[in-house]
Amino acid sequence: MPKKALDGFVGQGYGIFSGSDVQWAKLRFTEERASWVSRELWHPLQRLTPQDDGRLIMELPFTDLRELSMDILRQGRHVEVLGPPELRAQVAQELRETLGLYANEGVSGGIC
Repeated sequence: MPKKALDGFVGQGYGIFSGSDVQWAKLRFTEERASWVSRELWHPLQRLTPQDDGRLIMELPFTDLRELSMDILRQGRHVEVLGPPELRAQVAQELRETLGLYANEGVSGGIC
């Protein structure tokens, strides 16, 4: 594959996955995590928009939910997926399943 074609295919979306169906994720980070995330490069085309309340909006292209979901999940309660709906649903489902692993342990104080 010629370099120009390869450059156009790889790197359009987030992470190691490539493809032509590029979507844009919109993530909102807490004030606590905003400073940290503002110094990270998740993708060369990412857009960062500081909010008046100290939070941070990040928009970035992706072509596959898997790797982006994993990196979102490592941020825990410090990030909310604002869009697209498919990405938000994927992350929410993963969190529900994770919570299910802990919900029946009878831990003192319990999990909400």
